[in-house]
Amino acid sequence: MERILIVEDDEKLARMIELELAHEGYAAEKAADGVSGLKTAEEGDYDLILLDIMLPGMSGVEVLRRLRKSKETPVILLTARDETVDKVLGLDSGADDYVTKPFAIEELLARIRAAVRVSRKAASGVGANANDAGNADGILEFEKLRVNKEAHRTVFMEKSGKGKKEEETELELTHKEFELLTCLLENKGRVMSREALLNKVWGYDYIGETNVVDVYVRFLRSKIDERFDTKVITTVRGAGYKIG
Repeated sequence: MERILIVEDDEKLARMIELELAHEGYAAEKAADGVSGLKTAEEGDYDLILLDIMLPGMSGVEVLRRLRKSKETPVILLTARDETVDKVLGLDSGADDYVTKPFAIEELLARIRAAVRVSRKAASGVGANANDAGNADGILEFEKLRVNKEAHRTVFMEKSGKGKKEEETELELTHKEFELLTCLLENKGRVMSREALLNKVWGYDYIGETNVVDVYVRFLRSKIDERFDTKVITTVRGAGYKIG
């Protein structure tokens, strides 16, 4: 039975979510503020965390930032503000998804099932792409960019020092940034639509806005393209994104 932690200061909403989760077969626990939510999340072993952004004591974004120093538990943000800046801030801090209040409980349950399913596959190593056949060691490459799937490590080879020797510069990517980059590298040379990327990286057929992919592409470009003055991810107008 999957365990889910609900960090939400709206008591009625938290109780409603708790009852719905219990009905679906989940074991749910609650925390009503940021400080206790972080402590509970760090000390417990949860399959997913529902985290409100606006919390007393400590904001949901700060809770997430601190949690990501020690755990990669899937996190879905709950926010009453439908502003891009809030979504970007949360996603950049390591959230796996977000749901804007008010929301339909069916949508939230679908997001939860998807996040848990993706996390379970990642833990078991299921779902490897056929393109990995020639990469038994889990190494994916494009020019000077290298991704080690097994070690969950991304490096860029750049020349430095007087002798201009190539040295590795490790990139700090969030879990979803790493998954998106890996997906694009596994399909190198192929144009991937936003819908396809959402399905493969987020684990479900997304109905509605697909700009979350654009947000994550911007994150990757800021950490790779802009930092190293290169071009890794190409936008194919009207079609999607590709590498190579």
